[in-house]
Amino acid sequence: MDKKIVLNHYNGNANKQQQLEVKKSLRIARTSKERGLIQPQAKLSMPAEILLITSYPPRECGIATYSQDLIQALSNKFSQSLQLKVCALESGEDTFSYPEEVKYTLKTFLPDGYAKLANAINLDPDIQIVLIQHEFGFFASQQQAFLDFINQLTKPLVIVFHTVLPRPDASLKTAVQQIAASCASVIVMTHNSMGILTHDYDVSRDKISVIAHGTHLVSFVSRAVLKKKYALGNRKILTTFGLLSRGKSIETTIEALPQIVSRFPDALFLVIGKTHPEVVKNDGEEYRESLEEKVKAYGLENHVQFINKYLPLPELLEYLQLTDIYLFTTNDPNQAVSGTFAYAMSCGCPVISTPIPHAREVLTKDTGIIFDFGNSGQLAEKVVDLLDHKKLRVSIRNNALQAMTATAWENSAISHALQFEQLSQGKIILTYNRPAINLAHFKAMTTRTGIVQFAKNNLPDMRSGYTLDDNARALIASCMHYKLMDDAKSMANIHVYFSFIKRCILPSGHFLNYMDTEFRFTEQNYATNLEDANGRALWALGYFISMSKILPEEMVAEASMLFKQAMGKAEKIHSTRAMAFVIKGLCFYYKTFSEPDVLDLIKSLANRLERMYKHESEANWKWFESSLTYANSLLPEAMLYAWQVTNDPLYRNIALNSLDFLLSKTFNDEGIAVVSNRGWMLKGEKPNRFGEQPIDVAYTVMALSAFYEEFKNDSYRDKMNIAFNWFLGRNYLHQIIYNPVTGGCYDGLEEKNVNLNQGAESTVSYLMARLTVEQYADSARHIKKTLSIT
Repeated sequence: MDKKIVLNHYNGNANKQQQLEVKKSLRIARTSKERGLIQPQAKLSMPAEILLITSYPPRECGIATYSQDLIQALSNKFSQSLQLKVCALESGEDTFSYPEEVKYTLKTFLPDGYAKLANAINLDPDIQIVLIQHEFGFFASQQQAFLDFINQLTKPLVIVFHTVLPRPDASLKTAVQQIAASCASVIVMTHNSMGILTHDYDVSRDKISVIAHGTHLVSFVSRAVLKKKYALGNRKILTTFGLLSRGKSIETTIEALPQIVSRFPDALFLVIGKTHPEVVKNDGEEYRESLEEKVKAYGLENHVQFINKYLPLPELLEYLQLTDIYLFTTNDPNQAVSGTFAYAMSCGCPVISTPIPHAREVLTKDTGIIFDFGNSGQLAEKVVDLLDHKKLRVSIRNNALQAMTATAWENSAISHALQFEQLSQGKIILTYNRPAINLAHFKAMTTRTGIVQFAKNNLPDMRSGYTLDDNARALIASCMHYKLMDDAKSMANIHVYFSFIKRCILPSGHFLNYMDTEFRFTEQNYATNLEDANGRALWALGYFISMSKILPEEMVAEASMLFKQAMGKAEKIHSTRAMAFVIKGLCFYYKTFSEPDVLDLIKSLANRLERMYKHESEANWKWFESSLTYANSLLPEAMLYAWQVTNDPLYRNIALNSLDFLLSKTFNDEGIAVVSNRGWMLKGEKPNRFGEQPIDVAYTVMALSAFYEEFKNDSYRDKMNIAFNWFLGRNYLHQIIYNPVTGGCYDGLEEKNVNLNQGAESTVSYLMARLTVEQYADSARHIKKTLSIT
């Protein structure tokens, strides 16, 4: 049937009987408690179809763009679990050429179309859940037809209220109550809107979820670099963007500009965006022309620039990054939410806004500034004051970025998907897509000297210098990448990190850890215990040597000399984790060269760990120490490696028992929760919560892979996947830790937020975990190929 009529039917399904046969033959069980345990390669059912009823591009409308961004985010995160389709809303006789995800259309001004659409949805076996993006203007002319439509639907219905008006009259209150009563769930974008729904409309709070307006992740670039790119010099840039209409009240800023320009003659106001199509249809360019006349009247031609076009998203985000202050001047006090200033905040713009509910909720004294509707004098004062105080702008910028972290589209997708999963009553089991391996941030953090220790957001903090710890891990990650991907470009990084390790070794065989950007070892080397750093160096060198068949012979020979030089000091190491690092490095070396003195040292260090385990282990505490601290999975993994080269059954038993104990303390029905860095888990006490570090999760992934490879116990591989999904959002905040735009990894999961900095430790840790799970990608591709054939 014709998609332009409303009853278009989508025929993209594979034969359902064949799907059932594949399911039966592979005997994959699913229960709600197994959520996330099933590896992506074993997901057999077709993705559940979610139908979004919304305006949609190429129609130009804020909600259309919002819906497209949400669909893209959901598809990027959960395409194995969810298939997103659209019923595009049309308000006039215009027809559009839609993308392939548009399955139905509805002309909202034709009453007969609603019943036909409801019938089509009810008869469509693929649609599992319906999600409506609601704006009263969409259905204003056919409100009763809309109410009849949602009551006629037999599929679970979720509605997103983009506008929630306070103090409704009786008619509006009744309409909203009827809509809410027909839904399984109601989504709003602010807590203020939730409060209005519960207080003014008597909608049950239990039915309402708050999912903030999504924002785009950005890979930050210097503001000066971007201003140069767009030929803006060193001017002070004030910006607003969006489809132009009188509601934007752009004249408020223009009237404030004379006072601003008198203090800052280099100020430039950018007005980005086309006139709203509905405005053009009714009034032409009357409003824009009136603004241009006002600019001339004030003599501001050199201080206002209209960018009268739709900017591609990457270009828009760059304009926002170069902005010194973002101005949001709407004159509508009932505008519930603004995607434009949310985008601005997520790009690091200090925001000055009128007091719409969204602004009052998000812009605290630390994250932005509010001024009164239409008050140009007040706006001018606040802009001048903020331009006068650079430290305040920087503080607002950093606080705003932290406040907006949870609103990333990736996190919005997770929140929506969890709702779909809950509403499906077991029909939807979420499987997180693994992002492509991305070395961009890894490389950006690397200079000719080594990998830089810390970052501010995604920009390397050169003042932090370098550490042996980070460069040893980076060498391992680069070797893993070279081995797995056969990418010759990895060799350049391997040379850098290997050269750094060579710089750090002393004639005694001892390694120093901390180096500044002038290649000087800092005083921190003499005030800090460096046993862990020395252990990591031996682990890195041992792993490097184990790849002797594919690495340059002269480099392996040099690494072997360094290894033997440092090995002499290893006997004196007594730090628990340092011994474990050394054991791993020794085992990699021994599997390559089988030298007796290396085997003797493995046994000596493993025996120390064995004695520690024997001393502390009890019926309910199968561990080496009286507390679980950091890098815990390293210890059972080291004992596993020791057993593999010695065949001592005692090492094997300790490895298995200690790992199983650790897993019992760090895994639950919701996923993994590694030991907090805020306080260790003491024997007999409850664990501290929050403060989880990527490095601990990565080490868990690597250890579980090692145990799976040895014992082929599927539970180890299942837990490996669960642990890796922690980076992708399966954690107690349901937020991403890995940033797919930069390729970096956030520095930690705190109580209420993630740490936005993407330093070397976290980024390399994620990369090691990602490369570890990539080893199993071939089996995933094999099963997908089998499914496509059947």
